[in-house]
Amino acid sequence: MRDTHGAQAPDMLAWTCPAPLRDQPRVVMGHGGGGALSAELVEQIFAPAFGCPALSVTTDAATVELGGARLAFSTDSFVVRPLFFPGGSIGDLAVNGTVNDLAMSGARAAYLSCGFILEEGVETDVVTRVANALGAAARAAGVQVATGDTKVVEAGHGDGVYINTSGIGLIPPGVDLRPQRVAPGDVVIVSGPVGVHGVAIMSVREGLEFGVEIESDCAPLGGLVEAMLAVTPDLHVLRDPTRGGLAASLNEIAAASGTGVVVQERAVPVPAPVANACAVLGLDPMYVANEGKLVAFVPRAQADAVLAAMHAHPLGAGAAVIGEAVEAHPGMVVARTGLGGTRVVDMPLGEQLPRIC
Repeated sequence: MRDTHGAQAPDMLAWTCPAPLRDQPRVVMGHGGGGALSAELVEQIFAPAFGCPALSVTTDAATVELGGARLAFSTDSFVVRPLFFPGGSIGDLAVNGTVNDLAMSGARAAYLSCGFILEEGVETDVVTRVANALGAAARAAGVQVATGDTKVVEAGHGDGVYINTSGIGLIPPGVDLRPQRVAPGDVVIVSGPVGVHGVAIMSVREGLEFGVEIESDCAPLGGLVEAMLAVTPDLHVLRDPTRGGLAASLNEIAAASGTGVVVQERAVPVPAPVANACAVLGLDPMYVANEGKLVAFVPRAQADAVLAAMHAHPLGAGAAVIGEAVEAHPGMVVARTGLGGTRVVDMPLGEQLPRIC
């Protein structure tokens, strides 16, 4: 093919990139954002180094067998700033984040460990408030903090308080929640309005006002999952869309299952204050973090009953069907817009809003 000047035009299909576009010699903030950079860090460094088969399964918690019992096992670290925000605190996040990761395997958390990393000079009153919030959240979630650790780092080498929690819980017989079980025709359900936590954190961190106070949705989801499993243990996969938001979770599931996902954009519940804040700041609510929501892929035959059970639970009252798994475009998520068009909902590279958990 030649261009208008008669010269040979380049063959675009034969072009190759000489180096990975995301090749990073140093860790950047995006590596902690729950998107493509985070996945590369795990796949290229941690999984090969550790060599555990459980790491090859992209779920929120590992499923392991011990003494004949199936256990869910998860760990998470929390570095949110500020430590206290509308609707919660780092203490609430430290409990609910790990409890919810276990719940996405169908397990109700039984025990947590808790590690505090304190910066020299932080007020003991602040540590007390965080510890009290963590204890109250554990009691509300029905989980016991069974062991822990404390370290202190020099002033300037921390951000007041960091927390790590790990948790274990029993998986009921007959429950098998993993993305590989997703099949074309599965209905995609989200448990309520999305984007609330990320916008709540950003508003207080940056001193932004949107006409109404936006509170985090931080909450333990174990009870909601139990209500769903009581309808049918044959749920295919659950995921809590935290870092990277709903978009990251859907992309992870699509990639792991080898199916496509179609989302009806107008069906995704987005509260008006979140929509307004995202419009002003140029953010997409589907990429904004949540801390008290889940997304479920459910066989179509059970979808109505599962949705009714969710609506009957306080944490699922706003549940909505937002799409389905399809055979077309495997591994890709697309959204049907309100104007009748289609757009690709890609995996985020890093994170729109850093330090949300």
